[in-house]
Amino acid sequence: MDQIMNQLNVEQLNEVKRQMSIYKQGVQDIIPLEDLERKVAKSIQQNKPLKIKLGLDPSAPDVHLGHTVVLNKMRQFQDNGHIIQLIIGDFTGKIGDPTGKSVARKQLTDEEVKHNAKTYFEQFAKVIDMEKVELHYNSKWLSELNFEDVIQLAGKITVARLLERDDFEERIAFGKPISLHEFFYPLMQGYDSVVFESDVELGGTDQHFNILMGRHFQEKFGKEKQVALLMPLLEGLDGVEKMSKSKKNYIGIDESPQEMYGKAMSIPDELMTKYFELVTDFTPEQIQTTKKQLETGDLHPRDAKMLLGKTIVRMYHGMKAADQAEHHFISVFQKGSTPDDIPVIEWKGDKETSIIDLLVGLEMLSSKSEARRMIDNKGVKVNGEQVGNPQLTLTVTDGLIVQVGKRKFLKVKM
Repeated sequence: MDQIMNQLNVEQLNEVKRQMSIYKQGVQDIIPLEDLERKVAKSIQQNKPLKIKLGLDPSAPDVHLGHTVVLNKMRQFQDNGHIIQLIIGDFTGKIGDPTGKSVARKQLTDEEVKHNAKTYFEQFAKVIDMEKVELHYNSKWLSELNFEDVIQLAGKITVARLLERDDFEERIAFGKPISLHEFFYPLMQGYDSVVFESDVELGGTDQHFNILMGRHFQEKFGKEKQVALLMPLLEGLDGVEKMSKSKKNYIGIDESPQEMYGKAMSIPDELMTKYFELVTDFTPEQIQTTKKQLETGDLHPRDAKMLLGKTIVRMYHGMKAADQAEHHFISVFQKGSTPDDIPVIEWKGDKETSIIDLLVGLEMLSSKSEARRMIDNKGVKVNGEQVGNPQLTLTVTDGLIVQVGKRKFLKVKM
């Protein structure tokens, strides 16, 4: 390491320092840190970009801010001229990553993989430059392995090492089955790194074991070992669970500007700095300034959330949409006025109807029981007046405005 650094001039040393400050921002762990610094220094010295790998099994089509934590880090490498190797696990996706699972994952079909991958690319383009990405499908090389190749690959890892996985240990402890094919998932992900001689592999902390398999197999095949760069998992809007669509605690990157901004305003105060670090394009200096202002009280948490919400909307919809979303939030939620651009929907039901039937008929809520709960929780208004009685019967008139929660408005057309 010292030998490489001693060969660099002052300008090159400053560039190593600059890049490393960016790559370390918000990172949970870099294994090992000194190897990443050495690789960056060597890249600058030889004017040769690093190969940055991200492996993805397209198990679901929607991308939310939790996914962008890794994508934002990838963009930082891309901005510094390094090569992005995006590996789509169309082969491994058919097995399913057992990480964090108490049972074997459902295996995806070819059609599901292709559909989800196409949707991924469209959404990834909002974060990284997909035209400069090396795109690969791991079925190209994995499907060519014969049974002898697979046996030789399996011979380079011990069962004891595979059983070190937390999820496998837990399943054994609770007497839950582990299918033999699940052992091959980390082997195949590690082999991907051998094929592409990756310098760095990115992933969340839940991918710790799988990414270290890349280092293991690169060493076994006589390759230079990659660095594992692990990003923290992002808590969702509830401040507890990992951001997930199934938990309904997410901000989707395809959501409307108003919805994104409104959801950002519900982020718990204690997570704001983490969100600035992981999901915005703020520089390390801007993040430190924001953090210090929050600590000293120079920046009110409400104003910090408004800055965060506006930044998120600006990143995915542009500055004009961000300004409009902020104006909408201020006028509707801070001043209590009704928005100007309310969606209009035609009411085809009876003129005299119950509030429950109206809410379900307008598809503002999915069921009558959900509508009752929302009314009981004081979450429904008609023409600005709060509805307190689930048994309410009302006359539906042209222009009637129905509000559910803080952000959902509809204007009725007869």
